[in-house]
Amino acid sequence: MTPADFAARVRNRVTVIGYWVVADNPVGTERLARAGYDYVVLDAQHGLMGYQGMLTGLLAIDASNAAAGVVRVEANIAGSIGKALDAGAVAVIVPLINTADDAAAAVAAARYPPEGIRSYGPMRSGLRIGPAPAEANVNVLVFAMIETPQGLAEVEEIAATPGLDGLYIGPSDLTLALGGKTSTDPSVAAEFDGALQRILRACEANGIVPGIHTSSGAVAKQRIAAGFRFVSVASDLTHLEESAQSHLAAARGA
Repeated sequence: MTPADFAARVRNRVTVIGYWVVADNPVGTERLARAGYDYVVLDAQHGLMGYQGMLTGLLAIDASNAAAGVVRVEANIAGSIGKALDAGAVAVIVPLINTADDAAAAVAAARYPPEGIRSYGPMRSGLRIGPAPAEANVNVLVFAMIETPQGLAEVEEIAATPGLDGLYIGPSDLTLALGGKTSTDPSVAAEFDGALQRILRACEANGIVPGIHTSSGAVAKQRIAAGFRFVSVASDLTHLEESAQSHLAAARGA
């Protein structure tokens, strides 16, 4: 799938399912990208990788000739967004968006003039997305994360930001924002479900894509049924630990 094809699918609200990578492990990332997911996210915010890890991760994803490479950038900083896109990311997920102005800044950082402020230097994206600024502006996606009390309170205004492609929910931070004592606190489940519905409505009203992170394929299936169209599953480090523990338990039980 070409970057243009991926961007078109997402904007047309075709369901895409991705996998989340936090480890700087390009061989593992390449294998995950060949597993059948539509995209793979490299987590540059909480993941265990720097710029070189992000770059080699994107190379590994593209080597699969299957999945699209997405980066959750470390912050809503123009330089960080530009570096992820220059390295070849097809989409960026921008964390901690609190206001419409925050969302507009993220969009501007991902678009070349006159639509934005992205500096021209497509060292690798020129090979993947295309060297023409107008082409890159069309084929790069921007998601704003909704995960704070203010972001949720202003979600309708954020969703109306021109050029924004979608909203992406960080369930752990959103749970804490709703008063949860832990990132999975069941005592705020009703409030959490209400927040999901509000975010879905904001996306629908503005014709943008609702996205969310999930802890498992089973939860991802539930979110897709609820209307989410850009859905990521778990993480490599989590699954590595779970699989190792499962095999150890089986061996000891035997």
